[in-house]
Amino acid sequence: MGLFPLYWPQKGDDEKVSREKKQSTSALTAAAMMAAVLCVLGPLSVPVGPVPVAMANFGVSLAAWLLGPRYGALSVAVYLLLGGVGVPVFAGYSAGAAVLFGPTGGYLIGYLAQALLGGWAVERSGGRAVWSVLGLAAGVAVCYAFGTGWFMVQMGCSPAYALTVCVLPFVPFDLVKIGLASALGRLLRRSLTGAGLLHHNQ
Repeated sequence: MGLFPLYWPQKGDDEKVSREKKQSTSALTAAAMMAAVLCVLGPLSVPVGPVPVAMANFGVSLAAWLLGPRYGALSVAVYLLLGGVGVPVFAGYSAGAAVLFGPTGGYLIGYLAQALLGGWAVERSGGRAVWSVLGLAAGVAVCYAFGTGWFMVQMGCSPAYALTVCVLPFVPFDLVKIGLASALGRLLRRSLTGAGLLHHNQ
């Protein structure tokens, strides 16, 4: 026998690698599909002040529910990248770096934190309704904080003004969207996981 004993891969090792590759491919496919959903929802909005009531953050919450923090954030990153390079997927069918890095762009970039925190809460709680909703709400709050700070810096305005025009009018709408995303996400997560189309933890 040599100094370094040979290791022969066992059948179980091959099956494990194959299973992990399949799950990774499935997760990436789901992230791509969720990015497509975000591109459909993102342009839909109702103008209320400088920041429109958009459906994109509903999609972000849904991505957090279905994909967890890692792949949920990946789907958001793809959405932001597409919008940043000119695909009209932001509110009101807007697009480009001027939107992404403009005064209200912080709310778009904040979607990444929303997906990460919301997805983490869903995964850690095993999809328990109360904790998941609280996690999604915390993610939205972080998005608000980042976006509002960004808006204040670019516009040179006071916190009171930024909160009045960029946050307070949207809180009721976002609470409703969190509730809807949680109800739909819980249903879809159970159905898709049962069908083998989603694998958790992701």
